[in-house]
Amino acid sequence: MTDLERFFRRLVVTLAATDPARLHQPLPLEAIHESIIPYRSHRRALGLESSEDYELVLLRLCAGEGGLARTEPEEVRARFAEELRNPSPDLAVLHQYENVLVSLRSAPLAQALEPVPDPDLPYAPPAPPPLAGIAEPALDLPAPDSSLIDAATDFDMAVPVEVPSGEPRCLHCGGGLPTDRPARFCPHCGQRQAPPECPRCHSEVEVGWRHCVNCGTALDGR
Repeated sequence: MTDLERFFRRLVVTLAATDPARLHQPLPLEAIHESIIPYRSHRRALGLESSEDYELVLLRLCAGEGGLARTEPEEVRARFAEELRNPSPDLAVLHQYENVLVSLRSAPLAQALEPVPDPDLPYAPPAPPPLAGIAEPALDLPAPDSSLIDAATDFDMAVPVEVPSGEPRCLHCGGGLPTDRPARFCPHCGQRQAPPECPRCHSEVEVGWRHCVNCGTALDGR
């Protein structure tokens, strides 16, 4: 973590502990310097050796470095950034514009509020995710009867056999025809029992055909 990031996090944590509402409000530069995180009270936490180091980091924050904060008005922010380009920045510029407003940007603010792991604590790997389900133990079931399996297999693989009936059937509807006399027409559907013919070439056709196999004439499913 850089000095600037540590300074920003210290500012966020202090406000969150004392006045959380101010995290989302513009802060006067003088308030940051004099009352929120003054150097004399936070120098150890900031890890800065002198007040000049403190003011240099504050100047970097107000100049917009790292995209952590926004300083208004914009021309003052530009003035801070210009001063930082000098080999020896004049830190008195902070006191010249101590009434400017500094707003903490949302994304780094949310990140600074996240807890920081303690480096002195031993590392513990994250716990594995919970299992989706626990397999049930296998049941000690008796072996199936092989004779029942063979019977079931034979039943499933059996091919149905058509049993011929001695009763004559209608060529069209399948209804039973009388056996004691010749039937030229079906008593159920009235259709003629002679094999149908093609109306064009008079070739014999099968019931249900759509076209004659001899001349191709449409039969209308007769």
